[in-house]
Amino acid sequence: MISFIIYKNGKNTIKLINFVQLNLEITKNLTMTFIQRINEYSLQSLNNIYENIPPTIQIHTNYTNPEFIGDFTIVLFNISKTLKKNPIEIGEKLGENLIKNNPSVFLSYNLIKGFLNLSINPDFWLNYLQELQNGPIFEKTEHPQKIMIEFSSPNTNKPLHLGHLRNNFLGQSLSKILEKLGHSVFKTCIVNNRGIHICKSMIAWQKFGLNKTPVSEQKKGDHFVGDYYVKFNEIFRLENAINIETIANELKIDPENNFKQLQGESNIIPSPIMAEAQSMLLKWEQNDPETRRIWSMMNEWVYAGFSETYQKIGTSFDKIYYESDIYNLGKELIEEGIKNKIFYTAPDGSVWINLTNEGFDEKLVKRKDNTAVYITQDIALANLKQKEFNIDKSIYIVGDEQNYHFQVLKLICEKLKLKGAEQIYHLSYGMVELTTGKMKSREGTVVDADDIITDMINIAKNKTEELSKIDRFTQDELTKLYNIIGIGALKFFLLRVNPANKMIFNPDESIDFKGFTAPFIQYTYTRIHSVLEKNKVNVPAVFIDNQFHPIEIEIIKEIEKLSATIQEAANLLDPSKIANYVFNIAKIFNHLYAELPILKETDINKYNKRIFLTKKVGEVIACCMDCLHIDIPTKM
Repeated sequence: MISFIIYKNGKNTIKLINFVQLNLEITKNLTMTFIQRINEYSLQSLNNIYENIPPTIQIHTNYTNPEFIGDFTIVLFNISKTLKKNPIEIGEKLGENLIKNNPSVFLSYNLIKGFLNLSINPDFWLNYLQELQNGPIFEKTEHPQKIMIEFSSPNTNKPLHLGHLRNNFLGQSLSKILEKLGHSVFKTCIVNNRGIHICKSMIAWQKFGLNKTPVSEQKKGDHFVGDYYVKFNEIFRLENAINIETIANELKIDPENNFKQLQGESNIIPSPIMAEAQSMLLKWEQNDPETRRIWSMMNEWVYAGFSETYQKIGTSFDKIYYESDIYNLGKELIEEGIKNKIFYTAPDGSVWINLTNEGFDEKLVKRKDNTAVYITQDIALANLKQKEFNIDKSIYIVGDEQNYHFQVLKLICEKLKLKGAEQIYHLSYGMVELTTGKMKSREGTVVDADDIITDMINIAKNKTEELSKIDRFTQDELTKLYNIIGIGALKFFLLRVNPANKMIFNPDESIDFKGFTAPFIQYTYTRIHSVLEKNKVNVPAVFIDNQFHPIEIEIIKEIEKLSATIQEAANLLDPSKIANYVFNIAKIFNHLYAELPILKETDINKYNKRIFLTKKVGEVIACCMDCLHIDIPTKM
């Protein structure tokens, strides 16, 4: 349900209040929405009925619930509270005045307690069709901004997985949504290509790889390197287990009943493979030639693998940053912060910031061995982005396990007085789980993105062959169709849920041609395309039939919601708003298609009107699916 609040702000001024999370300030459309028009008429009528309407008056208008008669509903309780009058009395007077002064808009009204339900004159809908024919289906912002979206941001020690897919789809979709509204969007990615996690894969390959390569093993580069990350953790767990058993024997206690205590004690005896990885990290930071050679070689393998996956899902970036290029810039900012007494140096040489007064704790920003931590390079990158692009907003799409990190990052950048620090925004999203439970990279139980993509395309192929006649397609057309359906289903399923919520991914459910899925919407679009291909008529410049079937009115209302829906999705950074909207309009169109067969309509005026509505629904679906970065076929 879409609702607005209207405030009277002086005699002739209307101020529309939007609940904007990001302050994107997407302003009032050049063409007012239905609800905005109803609010304006209502404010005028209240001024006609009552004297000295206070500036705090609020008018809440919603679409009327289907179980009641009417098109729009004004909630009277706030008006009643402001005017200190009975809501029934206000409703009666307001309903009568609206009809009297605006007969071309309002047909009738009914009151149910504190709710005024208004039925609209059919001429109002007819006029809107005329507006639709002469103008765009949605309006762009009057105040475009420069917005950077950082997403994907993988580590080069493993392939992309299911969580990365949600991240990528959010990044691509939000970029599309903001661009639709006229904002300049810069898509960036930070590749975390250095650090202890990278050294884990490197040391495992050095010890167990026997000079194997992705080519020699005929394996995708990111998967090849990821295998050695898993191998490292297998050895690490084994060495820890040996440590625990050794300490248990020394302390003469049962290892099974005292596992947690022993696990803490085992840290006293360092794992040999972990010590080697830490030593390798120091060598890397000291520019040891052999260490750098292995690092560069293995990263190139991973980059090639990432590029292949990105191409499959249509991900692209305007700029890719590499942690190895910027981490030293972070160190320079840390030194500056020490001089300005923002950071302090501990006795062991490590550098910290005390954020206890702000409700956080003390945060390490540089290790005692002078190596950087994640926050070090994030501070540098925040500064670098602003210098290079001079952006108005900087959005980071990162999982909700990093909420604390980004709160601290923004706070540190503000303390350092970095330009644009106050514009840092973390879009936190929930983790994706499978029906079998959580996934863990270090244990090798993560479902790789490539495997999911392949499975989705295969499921699309099997379901299409079960439901459709495929002899109409060439083999190349079928291959393309299966990709469009499979990857579209994957994207839609991961985008249809509010980003803040955790979710469970079910591949079979995502490709249900009759469910809340991309294939259902894609099939609706192909149906629309087929109708329009068979009915190539010139829609008249002026519509004359003002007799509307209830389903046609429902379609008109949904079409009109497009602008508000895109704006809401942009303001909240939530593509699920569009996913839910486009699914709903597809359902309504299929209802219209079944109840009012266009091809059988003999009345030329009704025929033209329905062809026009069909065309506009097709445009809306195409617009929404583009916002979700999902391709749509013209036949299925």
